[in-house]
Amino acid sequence: MSSVQAVVVAAGAGRRFGGAKLDALLGGRTVLDRTLEAFESHPEVGTVILVLADEGGGRGYEAKYRKISRVVRGGLKRQDSVRKGFAALDPDENGIVLIHDGARPLVGRELISRVIDATRAHGAAVPLVPLNDTLKETRAGRIVRTIDRSLLFGAQTPQGFFYPRLKGMLEGGERAGFSGTDEATLAERMGISVEAVDGDPRNIKITTSLDLKIAEALLDA
Repeated sequence: MSSVQAVVVAAGAGRRFGGAKLDALLGGRTVLDRTLEAFESHPEVGTVILVLADEGGGRGYEAKYRKISRVVRGGLKRQDSVRKGFAALDPDENGIVLIHDGARPLVGRELISRVIDATRAHGAAVPLVPLNDTLKETRAGRIVRTIDRSLLFGAQTPQGFFYPRLKGMLEGGERAGFSGTDEATLAERMGISVEAVDGDPRNIKITTSLDLKIAEALLDA
């Protein structure tokens, strides 16, 4: 069975949140603690690389979570942080790599397992959730058309890839000076097929203070 390593990207500045969102309390635990606990407790995840804005702040996390093998400093953009986290992985494992946003604290075991299983079967997998709102395209402040939402989905993390495939994607993006908003964007650019798996509506990303309130409500639900 393929080994599984995870890179948890938690190097964002949290500007839209108005502060250190990963340190915000969610049900008595920090957002980042909840995220790390999900991977720490998953039986198939063997190693976690934690990417922080300042790697010096990671000593407490290394002491708390035995699966964290290294804490590294992130880069200017998300893809820079992913690249640095990937570089800290054990290349000898050569199995599955999961990339996850540290600001998604409600990621569940079943979702992680779905992504692992689909990656093992197809080489690359991304969880998607359907969009509920009617979508409009505008130009110069005017609506020009309604977009068929049945064809559109919101992408979540963790996103899974075989180690060699993700290595090639990251190296290709760096050579081209291309920075994607997620790893699937790099795959699309290189013509790599990515399997879509069912996401989880609870697996929200904490971006604003309102998101934190929603996550608190989901914890109580």
